[in-house]
Amino acid sequence: MRWLLPRSLPAWVLLILIAGLLAIQVLTLSIVARERVASNNIQDLLRLNERSLALVKLMYAASPEQRKNIAAELSAPPYGLTVSDEAAITSSIPTDDEMAEMEDIIVGRLSKYGVEDARVRRESPISEGTANAGAAATRDDVGSVERELLNLAADYTKSDTLIASIEFKDGQWMNFIMPSTPLSPILTAQSLPLYASAAAAVVLLSMWALRRLTAPYRALESAVGHIGEDLKSPPLPERGSSEYRSAARAVNAMQARLREYVEDRELLAAALAHDLRTPLTRIRLRIELLGQSPVKKALMQNLADIETITASVLDFASQNGHSGDLERIDFWSLVDSIADENPNVVMDETASRQRGLICLGRAVPLRRCITNLIENAVKYGGSARLSVSQTETEIVLSIDDDGPGIPDADLEKVFRPFTRMEASRNRQTGGFGLGLTIARNTARSFGGDVTLRNRPGGGLRSVLVLPRVREPRPKTTA
Repeated sequence: MRWLLPRSLPAWVLLILIAGLLAIQVLTLSIVARERVASNNIQDLLRLNERSLALVKLMYAASPEQRKNIAAELSAPPYGLTVSDEAAITSSIPTDDEMAEMEDIIVGRLSKYGVEDARVRRESPISEGTANAGAAATRDDVGSVERELLNLAADYTKSDTLIASIEFKDGQWMNFIMPSTPLSPILTAQSLPLYASAAAAVVLLSMWALRRLTAPYRALESAVGHIGEDLKSPPLPERGSSEYRSAARAVNAMQARLREYVEDRELLAAALAHDLRTPLTRIRLRIELLGQSPVKKALMQNLADIETITASVLDFASQNGHSGDLERIDFWSLVDSIADENPNVVMDETASRQRGLICLGRAVPLRRCITNLIENAVKYGGSARLSVSQTETEIVLSIDDDGPGIPDADLEKVFRPFTRMEASRNRQTGGFGLGLTIARNTARSFGGDVTLRNRPGGGLRSVLVLPRVREPRPKTTA
């Protein structure tokens, strides 16, 4: 069930907001329902008290026969009224404390009008007339006001009934009934769409507010990703909430320190290469003075190794692929020209079908990237087979060799600087451990990547992936 839970912070906030909104609505409606019941109950008791006063004041001075006539004239469903020698409520024991207190109130208030005793009860609703009232409300010839009155009358017949029996001094009992005020439902077919619309409006406004609130953090996430690709990307704007300003300030400071570190490393590598050039030239001149000495060849080879190492370290440190404007490059033509220069490279027969593939980059660093991958395949496998393919958004170059491959656990390790899988110290067979590092850094600077994987039939496959630039279709004229 964990997969049903949201994964992002805005989704969690929205879920908590909706849950809180629902909880508040349910609690509010339950409180309102309880208050309505209590309020209606007090209103009914007030109506009962006032009706008792009005009827007693009308009948207390009349004779028993006159009281019966008055009761017959005033009785009308659902407000029944009778006068008899016996109480309609036979039990003198109240059903609850509320009814007992109401009896005491009526007797105390009406004792000056000759009232000796009072009994009050609440009984189940009377069902008489419900069907007739409901049927009348559904007739087509009934107006809106009359329909509301008929529906209200039907509701009265379904509500509880208050019954009161009041005894005069002469022993005669006045009995009357009155319906309780009906409670209309809080949620109806008319009110439910209103509640749903209000809830939907709150949710939509909350989603909009959350997107506005989290937009700077999405920009922060994107900017941090760009820093990994280009340290010279523009700094984040330090405006917005205090939390975002603090985060943006920290990211900008980190970017500035990283840029200073990389620039210092580039300057160090450039100074090292420049300072080594003079003593290396002097050494080369002194070696030339050795004539045909057998030591000369070995020294010249060592000197060439030193110059190659210096150039490789300079390339790695300067990160040439990370600066300057990108240009449009015909990828297939670039790969084809590199393959023509190496007799140990074979292009796939279907590669010619991929002409016209355009990517964004810089020709010199991209050529070095592809050359490093090809030379690595030739060095360990003897030959390299190239194939170029495409997807809707990417250009893919695959380079296969028949070498020993690399253990799966070390496929990422070889991209670290100065990491060599060849155990010997021979630079001719093991290289300097920077070729794959430079190739991946260059590809990533152009928005792509370099990966390695072992082929099922043996050997290694190097895969270079670069974003593809779609050529706009020419407009057709009618």
